[in-house]
Amino acid sequence: MNKNINIKSLIIDKPLKLDCGQTIDNFPLAYETYGSLNKEKDNAILVFHALTGDQFLSGINPITKKEGWWSHAVGSNKAIDTEKYFVICANVISGCLGSFGPSNTNTDTNKIYGTTFPIITINDMVNAQHNLLDYFKIEKLFAVMGGSMGGMQVLQFVSNFPDKARIAIPIACTSSHSAQNIAFNELGRQSIMADNNWLNGDYANQNKNPDKGLSVARMAAHITYLSKNGLQEKFGRKLQERGDLKFSFDADFQIESYLRYQGSVFVDRFDANSYLYITRAMDYFDLSKKYNGNLSKAFEKTKTKFLVISFTSDWLYPTSENKEIVIALNAIGADVAFVEIESDKGHDSFLLDVPEFLNTLKNYINNSYSKISR
Repeated sequence: MNKNINIKSLIIDKPLKLDCGQTIDNFPLAYETYGSLNKEKDNAILVFHALTGDQFLSGINPITKKEGWWSHAVGSNKAIDTEKYFVICANVISGCLGSFGPSNTNTDTNKIYGTTFPIITINDMVNAQHNLLDYFKIEKLFAVMGGSMGGMQVLQFVSNFPDKARIAIPIACTSSHSAQNIAFNELGRQSIMADNNWLNGDYANQNKNPDKGLSVARMAAHITYLSKNGLQEKFGRKLQERGDLKFSFDADFQIESYLRYQGSVFVDRFDANSYLYITRAMDYFDLSKKYNGNLSKAFEKTKTKFLVISFTSDWLYPTSENKEIVIALNAIGADVAFVEIESDKGHDSFLLDVPEFLNTLKNYINNSYSKISR
């Protein structure tokens, strides 16, 4: 895959002190923009992507040739209307689509970093992306938003930069990873590291690819993004294009074939080490930790308005965990709204065509913007 096709990249020359103790500078941050920044520079929205997302959230991704991951929500006359708003999305550092990550070459050794790349946190990702505001000369964003890991970044951004966004929309997320979620991520990491081609993370320098391990990691994760009812309704126990069992370990059931397909297409667009690093960042995320477990204190300096959104069938980041964020914001008298969307599509609901969700998003954004514009 040619990673240099149509990728905008900002070189961050300001040193960034990482949570792991290392400092990086002169590193690339890949990004994409949609719509136009107005003269007042008050219509900018920074969108943070989830684990396997990238900067190409709308239109056709020039790398995969498929629709962007949030094409249902972002575009002309859509929930996030690019005729009205200037939308920015960056590939997180430790990612694999142009931003500084383990697949980059270490100029000191002239070898690909692999697992010699420093461990990255959600905090590091957000601090790197804050440089985009300086680059576009934006004093204050209209909005920050994102789902899943993107929602974690929203929370971190407002905590770090309490006066830099008018509204914040964290969707289907949490303020810290549960033991269950850490367990699922560890399952994925172990499947990658058990692949003979992983080679302690040095596979790229040896022209190998732990594709089997990465494929299994994706299959396991994909199950968590769906709901039991959604899976049952779509697949049930339907057999794969035949009338009876084969009495073998081929994909007898449609759900088996579906998961194998999801795993196989994923390895064509994602780097295995990036998967390790990004899931690790999610597991380390705990916004209340530096405040002795008091999540409210993470937001006490902000005047940002919040809309927290969850989905009824999301068992990965259930409504109860989203409500903990709402409770923390209410405790400091923050301006916060909360909506639980009825959906049988599980955690992936925020990526799909769920009309109630998209209408909620559109109405909140437009109503909020009308209050600040002329």
